[in-house]
Amino acid sequence: MAIKPIPFLASPHFNARPDMPINLIVLHAISLPDGKFSPDHITDFFLDNIDISAHPSFKDLKNVKVSSHFVVARDGSITQFVPTEKRAWHAGKSSWENRENCNDYSIGIEMIGDERQPFTRKQYTETARLCRTLITQYPIIDKTRIVGHQDIAPTRKWDPGKQWDWSHFRRSFAHIKHLHPTLKT
Repeated sequence: MAIKPIPFLASPHFNARPDMPINLIVLHAISLPDGKFSPDHITDFFLDNIDISAHPSFKDLKNVKVSSHFVVARDGSITQFVPTEKRAWHAGKSSWENRENCNDYSIGIEMIGDERQPFTRKQYTETARLCRTLITQYPIIDKTRIVGHQDIAPTRKWDPGKQWDWSHFRRSFAHIKHLHPTLKT
């Protein structure tokens, strides 16, 4: 099975990590505007090119600087926006196992989706493949260190939400045989 290389689009929304190991993967959900699943506005948002006049809800995004290391589209295609060794700005105020600022030590994966629609089979497969690939590059991460945004910021965030089937994800994770080619670190 041939796995396509993951394209890289350089987000300006990142900075250097502190000197600590990367040991967590955080799964998110995003749709722009809410309920729309085209990756175009998300790409523009992460690249600091979003046209805030394109949708009334986008006015709230003015001057917001957000990124994620990866985005998994509904068709399973993946785009990388920040090298994994850099700190993407995906988690915000967050904590895991009594450690604050999860951006410092985590890799963020946004999946295009919302609170109402189920994620696609391809998203489960490709998110699992991406996580398996990351675990080979960062062996301190294991499948118990893949969490949702709601787990690290429970009073602020809902995602990936109740529609993300963690048992389906774990089954997908267990069946992955082929990994992604080398990611931009």
